[in-house]
Amino acid sequence: MAEQTGGEREAATQTPASDPAAWAALSAADREHANAFLEQQKKVAVEQEVLVHLQAKELAHELSLRHWSLRVRHVSDVMKLAFEFSVAIILLAIVALIAGAVWSAANDTGAVIEAFSVPPDMAARGITGEVVASKLLDRLSFLQAQTASTRAGSSYAGNWGEDIKVQIPDTGISVGELDRFLHEWLGHQTRITGDVYRTADGIAVTARAGNETSPTLTGHEADLDSLIDKAARAVYRATQPYRYARYLTNQFLSDPTRSADYAEGITILKGLTHVGSPEDRAWAYDGLGSALVPNGDFRGEAAMMRKSIAIKPGLDADDTLAVAEGRLGHDEESLRATVNAMAMMRQGITFGLDPAATAQISLLEQETLASLRGDYATALSRGAALHDLPVQKDNSLHLDSAGYLLDALACSGMHDTDCLDRVREAGSDSLGVLALVAPDIALGRFAAATKDLGDSSAGLNKLPAPLRDYLVRRYVLKYRALIAANAGHFADARGLIANAPADCVDCMGARGRIDAMAGDPAGAAFWYERAIAAAPSIPFGYADFGELLLREGKYDAAIAKFRAANLKGPRFADPLEMWGEALMLKNRSDLALAKFEEANKYAPNWGRLHLEWGKTLFFAGKRDEAKKEFETASHLDLNAADRAALARWRAGA
Repeated sequence: MAEQTGGEREAATQTPASDPAAWAALSAADREHANAFLEQQKKVAVEQEVLVHLQAKELAHELSLRHWSLRVRHVSDVMKLAFEFSVAIILLAIVALIAGAVWSAANDTGAVIEAFSVPPDMAARGITGEVVASKLLDRLSFLQAQTASTRAGSSYAGNWGEDIKVQIPDTGISVGELDRFLHEWLGHQTRITGDVYRTADGIAVTARAGNETSPTLTGHEADLDSLIDKAARAVYRATQPYRYARYLTNQFLSDPTRSADYAEGITILKGLTHVGSPEDRAWAYDGLGSALVPNGDFRGEAAMMRKSIAIKPGLDADDTLAVAEGRLGHDEESLRATVNAMAMMRQGITFGLDPAATAQISLLEQETLASLRGDYATALSRGAALHDLPVQKDNSLHLDSAGYLLDALACSGMHDTDCLDRVREAGSDSLGVLALVAPDIALGRFAAATKDLGDSSAGLNKLPAPLRDYLVRRYVLKYRALIAANAGHFADARGLIANAPADCVDCMGARGRIDAMAGDPAGAAFWYERAIAAAPSIPFGYADFGELLLREGKYDAAIAKFRAANLKGPRFADPLEMWGEALMLKNRSDLALAKFEEANKYAPNWGRLHLEWGKTLFFAGKRDEAKKEFETASHLDLNAADRAALARWRAGA
């Protein structure tokens, strides 16, 4: 068994290929199986294709549902977020509203007038407690409207500003009652209450502001309005002493018969200089100084401003000091105070100044400084900007008249008669006409100056006597003296000017001009030297002295004065023009032309400038250019001598 026979081994090793019949049978069977398998696979493939399509369709549907679900969830989330955001906004608005109400209540410094207690029979006739409270409100509002001051109300304690109202109680619980409770609890209101009651002879009125009670005022029922007016003044004095004092002193300026009120106002302001914060005391001195204006006490005004500045430097005090020194004729001190005020303005040290007045004072200071330096073109531009601002009057001959005066002086400083006529047409009251006299004289219009001086007398006569007397001595006598000197009445002129203040710089200049017109150069030189010593930073004394030397033929000495004037006021046309004249007379026409051209930048409508410029061009051989200057001069204002000279030069050219 272990070994196979040869025949068995042979049979075992034979392959089907060696048997064709077997191979054929096997091949046929394989084809059938293969075909059957292929058919089966074909069916499987079809079924799988159908399944894939179904799965794809199902997947697409599922994706669509998922996307829709995501969109719904997104919209839901957005709506939820919007709702939460809306709730948050509402809560924040409520919180802000509450916070605003609390802040408003905590910062409420207004005055609240409660309904007065009145007799039943008066109430029955319509004179209720609310009516009496409203009458008191009207009087307090009137007093505030008549109280002009550049001080901001918020700068002192007890201020209620413009916030005065009558309070009519609500009934029941309401938002109004809650707001009232907050203001009473957290605020600093001035609550004003009062009574009207019957007496044996009539009625009595009492008003209370906080812990302050006004005197009991008695009279007949027909005197109710008068009694309420007195009660209002008592309340105003008790709660707003600074404002009340300014009200009293300001009224005296327009109504000199109210001398008792003026004295009361001065007494109140003097008392305020010793109490309160440094800021309050500084403002008290400031107010006291301004209150001295109706009394003509400008030295006192300047002294009070210096005391105010010593306590706490402030823009208003320096500005008012500059104006006071200017009215006194202390040009150097006025210049110094003006520079200090402008420095404070740049640094933002306005110190409780009303914002409406701050802008006006800033422009007024710029115009003043430019005028003190002879820069009249700049002064006019600042004046134009000043007039575009809302009017801010303080009834102290300060903001409302200073700009008008400076405009007029700037026109005359530029030797521009048309400019001065425009200022005149702008209009002013009878007192403001006084501001036109000096420019008229400077332009040689003595007839107009005489008329303006006469027209100003009506305004002067309305002023309190001390103020009127000071203005006459400070200004009117000087103007009359110059008019007299122009007419050749030198003795009269010297007699008038002798009564002017001795330390007034422009009065010194007037004395010098009178002596020069009288043919007394030594006397003129004396006064010009004094003017320069009193105001070494101001160019006018140097220019006046230089003109005196020029007319004497002392050209080099004159040029030295003109050079000094030009250093103090580089945009001042007068010394430049006269410097050119001096150079022309020294046969230096080439240098003179440059001076005339420079002067023309600052006084383009000056007739004499174009006349002298034309003469210099003629001497320089530039006849065509000279004719143009003569033509320009012919259309400008010239005095009689210059107009005659122009006619001769035009004929010769």
